[in-house]
Order: sequence, then structure tokens, then C-alpha cells
Amino acid sequence: MESLESIQPGKPKWLTYLSLIIVIVLLGWLGYAVGINHMPVKNTVWALTPPVIAISMALITKEVYSSLFLGILTGALLNANFQPVGALNQVFQYGIVSSLADKWNVGILIFLVILGTMVQLMNRTGGSAAFGAWASKRIKSRAGAQLSTMLLGCLIFIDDYFNCLTVGSVMRPVTDKHKVSRAKLAYLIDSTAAPVCIIAPISSWAAAVSGFVKGENGISIFVQSIPFNFYALLSLFMMIFIILMKLDYGPMKLHEDNAAKGDLFTTGKSNQTHEELQNGKEAVSRVTDLVVPVVLLIFWCIIGMIYTGGYFDGKSFIDAFAASDASVGLVLGSSIALIITIAYYLLRQSLSFGDCMDCLPEGFKQMVPAMLILTFAWTLKSMTDSLGAVTYVAGLVEHSADGLMGLLPAIIFAVAVGLAFASGTSWGTFGILIPIVVSCFQEVDPELMVISISACIAGAVCGDHCSPISDTTIMSSAGAQCVHLNHVTTQLPYALTVAAVSFFAFLLAGFTKSALLSLVFGIGSLFLLLMFIRYRRRSS
Repeated sequence: MESLESIQPGKPKWLTYLSLIIVIVLLGWLGYAVGINHMPVKNTVWALTPPVIAISMALITKEVYSSLFLGILTGALLNANFQPVGALNQVFQYGIVSSLADKWNVGILIFLVILGTMVQLMNRTGGSAAFGAWASKRIKSRAGAQLSTMLLGCLIFIDDYFNCLTVGSVMRPVTDKHKVSRAKLAYLIDSTAAPVCIIAPISSWAAAVSGFVKGENGISIFVQSIPFNFYALLSLFMMIFIILMKLDYGPMKLHEDNAAKGDLFTTGKSNQTHEELQNGKEAVSRVTDLVVPVVLLIFWCIIGMIYTGGYFDGKSFIDAFAASDASVGLVLGSSIALIITIAYYLLRQSLSFGDCMDCLPEGFKQMVPAMLILTFAWTLKSMTDSLGAVTYVAGLVEHSADGLMGLLPAIIFAVAVGLAFASGTSWGTFGILIPIVVSCFQEVDPELMVISISACIAGAVCGDHCSPISDTTIMSSAGAQCVHLNHVTTQLPYALTVAAVSFFAFLLAGFTKSALLSLVFGIGSLFLLLMFIRYRRRSS
């Protein structure tokens, strides 16, 4: 048997130490400036310090927990004017505890636990392995496995959280079989989560965006913005191009090369494939042991979401989706699906009742890393919000509107990317920028208003796509069971490639106001850029 020689990227310790020294010096200077000289930090550029530190340290040290906590601590010190006791209160009482007391956040954590339990049930009963064996007879290549993952991701457009974890649990056996790296799987999941949800009129994201467009028909404006959402549309073309061209570059190439040798993870303690994780009764396992729970999950989550939106009180399906509470709806739907799934397995005698109950703590343990990162990310966001970062960025955009009408869509796209990357939230970025865009263009140029709203949405999704503290990025890592920072570092070059092309597409759209022309330009530019990258790779 050919020996496995995976190359694992090292961590330059001197760079980590240097970064820590820089952060300590910066905090010392800020402590002096804020505590003694009373330098204002709220609603200024210094309000962006916590997320910048957290993201930079995460990318440099490859360690996400301590990096996020360092960002939280920075925000707490700034909020408390560098008073130690006040900073501790900010970290825990007003930070972590407050984040975990938020009912929306708790709903998402419960949803994670339920999905983790369902994944464990499907593994334990052998449903995942049976589906992998069934799919391997029909999917004959790595390209086919990746395209199938992309297709499934496009079909599950209701909610990005649901998309990430469902696609991951269903497709892991298939991609493992064809030696697709977990980093590549996470990228495919992430690129068909938010980018697909944001161009689907019936989704939790459409509901969120339409709610921010005051004084207009929100759903109508959202539908008009879809052809101009270049980042989301080009992300789909990007996946098709790199799969069919068999092109990988940046850190992703290392992960894919190692996967071809049998190492699906490249870094990380675990390198178990789905066959090793599967602990069920293969003699009675069937494909339906995976398909039935997934169908139940989709059906009941949709029912749960429209229920929270008032569908059963007389509202239309679209209006109910627009008014839905995704957190509550997903918890209600997934819990019903879990109960029916357990009953189904008991009737099939696939698992005993004791085995089903054993999957509850196992599912919880599987989701602990994602839950911990999400908690820290939510806390960091609350610190940044309390410092007035959103107010500072909103002011920058508002003051740039005069005299830059044609350039504004591209500028808004770039600002939205930066804000979503730093805050880790696309929905928060919608809430900040869309009202500003509407107020600037509503009476002046309605067509440019739609393009600018699209730029805001696309930039928010792009920044969210790139950010290591984004909940969707964290969920994609959890769905693929990939080391989180492996996913972030491998995805970043791909996302930035699409972002660069999207920027110029918005620049063109700002002057031509043509969605078709700008999109064709974007697709052609993306293809030529990837061809150039492939040529440089072969010639080097």
C-alpha cells in the first residue's frame, strides 16, 4: 500500500509571538489614551479594533477560541475604559451570559443540538453508510460528488443554517468515498448556503432583507435585486468552473492533494471517514434510513417557519415566510422531525430505544465546538455594537453618497464586505446599510436604489462568507466536520477571487444599469481569471 505523506502547514511561532506583542502594545497604548487622556473610542474607527484583532489573530495563530476571546477582552476593556472589574463584567455578565440569554441565540443552539442528534442517529443506524454505498454506484467521479453536493445545496434554499448541516450530513459519505477533502466540502456547503438563500425569494434571508426596506414593497424590491446580486450568482459559477476545470489553488490545493492520498483533513486530530464513524447495524440499514429523516426535517422546518409567520392564522405563504422567526421555526420543526425519526427507527427495529437516547449526548458533543465558536462570535458582535462600530460605518457610507452616484454600488459593495467581515454578520450589515441606501436613492433614482441594495446584500454575503467569526462559516465547518480555520483559510482565496470580479461588475452596473451586461462581463472575467491562474500554475 502506498504510504500516506500529507504535508501539513506549520505554524510560525515567531509570527504568533510578534502578533501577541503587537496586540499587547496596542492595548497598552489604548489603555493610556482612553484611561488617562480620555480619548473617545465609541462611534470612531477604534470601535473596529476588537473584530480586527480577533480575525487577525485567528488567521495568524490558526487558533480560533483564544483569538475570539482576545477580541472580546479588547472590546470589554474599551467599553469599561480599561477598568479591570468593569471589563470582567463586560466579558461575562454583559457579554457571554447576555448572548446565551438571548432567546434567538438559544434557539439556534437547540437547533444545532437536534441536528447533531439526527446526524448521530443516521450514522448509528447505518443510513449514512447505506446512502454512501447507493450514491457511489451512481456518482462515479470526484467531480460528480462535488457537483452533487452543489446541486443539493441549491435545492435546500430555505435557510442557511439548515442548508449547512443537512447538506453536510447527507453528502459527507459521498465526498469521503471519492476522496474530496473536508475543506473542499465545507467550501461547497458554504457557497451554496448564504449565496443560494440570498437569491431565493422564499427563504429566511429574503424575509430579513425585505423587512429592512421601509416605505417600499420589500419582497418586490428583493426580487428585482436578484439579477444584480453578482457575488451570489458568480459564486455558483465559480464552483462549476473549478469543479469542471479540476482547478484548485491556494491552501485548498494542499488539502485536495492530501485528500487524493487518503488524508481528508490535512490538519486536525481526527481523520476518521464515515465508514469508521458509522456504528450501526449494516444488515438492516437502508438508504431510507437517511432519506426519511432528511425529508422529515425539510418538511417540518418549513411548517415550523410558516407557523411562526402566521400562515395558519390566515396569512399567505409568502407573507408568512416574510414574517417568520427562523430560530423558533427551526427548533419546532426539527424537534418534531426528531421525534418522528426516533419512532421510525424503533418501528423499523434499526435501533433500540437505548441506542436512540445515547445519540442525544453524542449529538450535543459533536456540536460543542460550533456552539462555543458561535457563542464567542455573538459576544464579540455585542462588544462591537456597544462601541458604535455600526454607527461609524453608516456615517462613512452616508457621507460618501454625494457626487458619487455611478460609483456608489461598487463602494457600497466594498464597505459591506468590510463591515460583514469584521462583524461576522450579514443580517446586521443589511440592517445598517439598506435603510441608508433607500433614503439616498428612493426619491432620486429608484433603479440605482435596487442596484445599490443588491450591492449591499452581495457585499454582506461576501464578507460573511470570508469571516472566521461568521455563524454561517462556523456552521459550514460543523456540517462538513472540518477544522474551522482550515475551512476559513482554504475558502478565502476563492471568495476573494469572486469578490474582485463582483466589484468591477458593480462598477459597470452603476453606469450601465444593465444586469445582463454586467453579469455576462462578470462570468467572462471570472472564467478568464481562472484560466490565467491555471496557466500560471502549470507554467510554474
